[in-house]
Amino acid sequence: MRHLINETDHEVINIDKLTYASNLASIKNIAVNTRYKFEKIDICKLVKLEKVFANYMPDGIIHLAAESHVDRSIDSPEVFIKTNIIGTYNLLEVSRKYWNSLNEEKKASFRFHHVSTDEVYGDLHGTEDFFTESTSYAPSSPYSASKASSDHLVRAWHRTYNLPVLITNCSNNYGPYQHREKLIPLIILNALAGKKLPVYGDGKQIRDWLYVDDHARALYKVFVEGKVGETYNIGGCNEMKNIDVVKITCSILDEIFPNKHSLSSYLELITYVQDRPGHDARYAINAEKIKRELGWEPIVNFDTGIRKTVEWFLGEK
Repeated sequence: MRHLINETDHEVINIDKLTYASNLASIKNIAVNTRYKFEKIDICKLVKLEKVFANYMPDGIIHLAAESHVDRSIDSPEVFIKTNIIGTYNLLEVSRKYWNSLNEEKKASFRFHHVSTDEVYGDLHGTEDFFTESTSYAPSSPYSASKASSDHLVRAWHRTYNLPVLITNCSNNYGPYQHREKLIPLIILNALAGKKLPVYGDGKQIRDWLYVDDHARALYKVFVEGKVGETYNIGGCNEMKNIDVVKITCSILDEIFPNKHSLSSYLELITYVQDRPGHDARYAINAEKIKRELGWEPIVNFDTGIRKTVEWFLGEK
C-alpha cells in the first residue's frame, strides 16, 4: 500500500481485520492521504465484503490477506482454514458477481491478483533444483496446505467462470515493519533484549530471502502488466541457511549496536531448539519467467537488505 500511494496515482481501499499481527502504525504516513481509505473487515464476512465492493467499485483486487505463521498453523490450524480458504472463496465470489455486473470496458480491465507463497511447492532436498511455475504442489504444513487450497480455488474460478486472475508465489520476505514473530525481527529484538536466539534443529534449512520493497514492485508489475490466468514466481535470488541469517544479523548488531549484556557478541545468545514438525529443508525460486516476460528482478541484495532491516528496527527501539 505504501508503494501504491507513494509511487503511483491509484486510490487504495485497505480491507483488514486487524488481528494480532496488524499494526496501523506501519501505514501512518499514508493514512492521511486522500487516495487511501480503510475498512475494518474480516474477509470471512461475505455481506460486509459485498458492501465494500458496492461502495467503492474497485478496478481490481490484490489479495494478500492471510494467516501466515507456520508455527501458529501447527498449533491452531482452524483459523488458517477459515481465513486462507473460506476468506479467499468469499473474495472470489464477491469479485465474480461484481465483475459480471460491470460494462465490457470495465470487465476487460479488472484483475484479481492472488498473492501466495513458495511453500505450496513443499521443499527441495538437493542444491540444484528450483521451484518453477509448473512445479507440482506438495505442501507440508497446515499453513502451506491452506495457501495451496486457495491457489487452486483461484485457478478454478478462472477456468470455470473466466474471472481474470493472476497468481504470484513469493519466497521469504524480510524488511522494515515485519511482525516480530518472523525470524529476522525475532532475532533482532531478542538480541537487543539479551534473550536467547532460538534456531530450529541444526539451522541448516535454506530459504530464498526477498526484500519487501522488491516484492512490492513485483506485485504491482504483475497487477498492471501480467497476463490473465498466469502464475509468476517472485524470488529474491538470495539463498541462505537460517543459521547464517542469524549469524549475519548478530554481526551487524555487534558492529552498529554493541550489546549491553556483558557478552562479547550477540552470537553467544544463539540457542538450538527442537526442530519444527515437518520442517521443509530448502526453498529456492526460479524467477526467470517474471524477469523474461515483465522485466522485473530484485535490486536489493541480502547484505544491503539485512543491514537496512537491522537499522530500521534499531530506529524503532
